[in-house]
Amino acid sequence: MPRVVHFEIAVDDPDRAAKFYSGVFGWEFTKWDGPQDYWLARTGGPDQPGIDGALMRRQADEHIVNTIDVPSVDEFSTRVTANGGQIVVPKMAVPGIGYIAYFKDTEGNMFGMMEMDATAQ
Repeated sequence: MPRVVHFEIAVDDPDRAAKFYSGVFGWEFTKWDGPQDYWLARTGGPDQPGIDGALMRRQADEHIVNTIDVPSVDEFSTRVTANGGQIVVPKMAVPGIGYIAYFKDTEGNMFGMMEMDATAQ
């Protein structure tokens, strides 16, 4: 069964937000070396339950986005639209990690889906 594997918090000031979450929860942040401003958040050790996430620059009216691990972004994209949801950002490669796409559910909530594939380019 697909599960939430990652979260994203949309922020206006990544440095300020990282300082806040580090101060409150002790989370550790590392700027991602990719094509967009993105700060990976380590929220605990591998022996603790929970998931890691990231901070991203806010675009429009974004808040918190949960990303769900799926075996096929293409297959689950079809399921989203068949069940009344919509594709917001079509499938795109995340080099060395896999594929991601963003959607809205029937209530207007945004979420992501990630297909792991280390050969993604």
